[in-house]
Amino acid sequence: MYQYTDFDRQFVRARAAQFRDQLERWQAGRLSDDEFRPLRLQNGWYVQRYAPMLRVAVPYGEIASRQLRVLARIAREYDRPEPELLAQAQEKQLALGEVPVPGGAPVVTRLKSGYGHFSTRTNVQFNWIPLAKSADVMELLASVDMHGIQTSGNCIRNITTDQLAGIAADEIADPRPFAEILRQWSTLHPEFAFLPRKFKIALNGAKEDRSALGWYDIGLQLRRNEQGDLGFQVRVGGGMGRTPIIGTVVREFLPWPHLLNYVEACLRVYNQYGRRDNVWKARIKILVKAEGQRYIEQVEQEFRAILQDDGAAHTITQAEYDRVAAHFAPPRPQRPPVDARVHEIIRADAEADPLYDRWLQRNVLPHRDPRLRAVVLSFKRLGQAPGDADAQQLEAAADLADRFSAGEARVTHEQNLLLPWVHQDDLPELWAAARKLGLARPNIGLLTDMIACPGGDFCALANARSIPIAEAITQRFQDLDEEWDIGEIDLNISGCINSCGHHHAGHIGILGVDKDGKEWYQVTLGGADGSELSGPATPGRIVGPAFSAAEVPVVIEAVLDTYRQLRQPGAEGRSEPFIATLRRLGIEPFKAAADAARFVQREFA
Repeated sequence: MYQYTDFDRQFVRARAAQFRDQLERWQAGRLSDDEFRPLRLQNGWYVQRYAPMLRVAVPYGEIASRQLRVLARIAREYDRPEPELLAQAQEKQLALGEVPVPGGAPVVTRLKSGYGHFSTRTNVQFNWIPLAKSADVMELLASVDMHGIQTSGNCIRNITTDQLAGIAADEIADPRPFAEILRQWSTLHPEFAFLPRKFKIALNGAKEDRSALGWYDIGLQLRRNEQGDLGFQVRVGGGMGRTPIIGTVVREFLPWPHLLNYVEACLRVYNQYGRRDNVWKARIKILVKAEGQRYIEQVEQEFRAILQDDGAAHTITQAEYDRVAAHFAPPRPQRPPVDARVHEIIRADAEADPLYDRWLQRNVLPHRDPRLRAVVLSFKRLGQAPGDADAQQLEAAADLADRFSAGEARVTHEQNLLLPWVHQDDLPELWAAARKLGLARPNIGLLTDMIACPGGDFCALANARSIPIAEAITQRFQDLDEEWDIGEIDLNISGCINSCGHHHAGHIGILGVDKDGKEWYQVTLGGADGSELSGPATPGRIVGPAFSAAEVPVVIEAVLDTYRQLRQPGAEGRSEPFIATLRRLGIEPFKAAADAARFVQREFA
């Protein structure tokens, strides 16, 4: 993984020192709240519903064990509100009421502190750090080459890529060197620090799109042309929010040395013509949709102008690519010596456990190196919001990364952690260790491996809570046999139209909405992120009017029961996936089931 240079390290530490000065001036009254606000936001410090929220950047998801340990320390020592504040917040949340679970105990949110939260864009967030301690946290992050720069504001945000980048068996080329080059180029770029709205870029280097490229402001797919040359297919103008739009292909093949030049052209045109008079119409997707071919022609014209102006061009040289790519050479995992007898006992115990076989099927992924595997640690379980990790779990994950994965982990889009360098002979030991820590539930890609944003429990923008809905569904589907019978399915939950939970792309999407000051939820069906299972990126279709919180778990159960009744046999003895059944039959049978479930819930509640 990329290692900071002396320049990188000095830059981040200087930024932390600048922030301490700004914080102290604000505390002394020499900076007003309005003056301090953009300064803290530029470093990832928001003020949310109850307390500050820090967003820590994890470029393209790669994180070292030493960084996980610092995040654990932050969770333990700093993610701690004043007891009175936490009690007030809990009282307000309890007043919102419980969410019934079919056949189970009702769920009501009980806010907790001391957690980090993995976001869908591979960042890590904390919800309770007091601003008075924010400079201490910035310096602690800088000590391990981390920061919150450009995790907020109308700038180029954290650049993401495939969680299997550099290790996937179907990879065309490793996207991480290009992601790092983009990161270095875009950080504090003066022309793109004040765009009309925030801007998100994703890259994918594999044949399968595991980066949801169609949903990004710019989506970059590595490919080779007929001559075997490496380049990018370029999509522009994707996005979720209140107007879900799939990005438009503006270039079928861009030679890789011109990556920065072409991205700059796309951004220059957006910076010049993007809407600044209406925040809801300021994203690049609105410009591309409105202008169509004219936007593409303007970008091509700007691109040619950049290339003609040698002083402005940022063409990537082979030497620069090689310099950055050298950071991503595969590590040589040092397998610690093990007692052969103990190793055999652990292996035999694991292979005798049917859960181990299921874990191998769901949590262990193929690797381009046949000796190695990629292993997903599941952070989805009862009593803990999807993607949350407490200090103990973060430290335990760091230990597992050191022991089994050359000190490296990756934050995934699905809000889990992946260990990318696990030797296949170590799988039984890893299984035993992860299971003991509660991180080995074999549910990756299944229903309880859902995506959910923090929602109204924490976010000031949210219309409704996400966490109790996620908990109610998780509680209802705790039977692992039932979950396996349902099979692969993407269930995504967002607390508001900003779509941080990517509900538009879920096979089942749940969106929190406000109706007369009360929490309601829209359910969508048939969304897709562009992966092999889901098919081309597509927004889901709304199923009828909104449902109450109490109705949502019942509606989800009815939709899944309908699927199991109507599905057909699939390949290799497996059943037809949910998304395939939905597309074959259309939305109507599932809509009817949802309406019937709503009626029964209201009649007999």
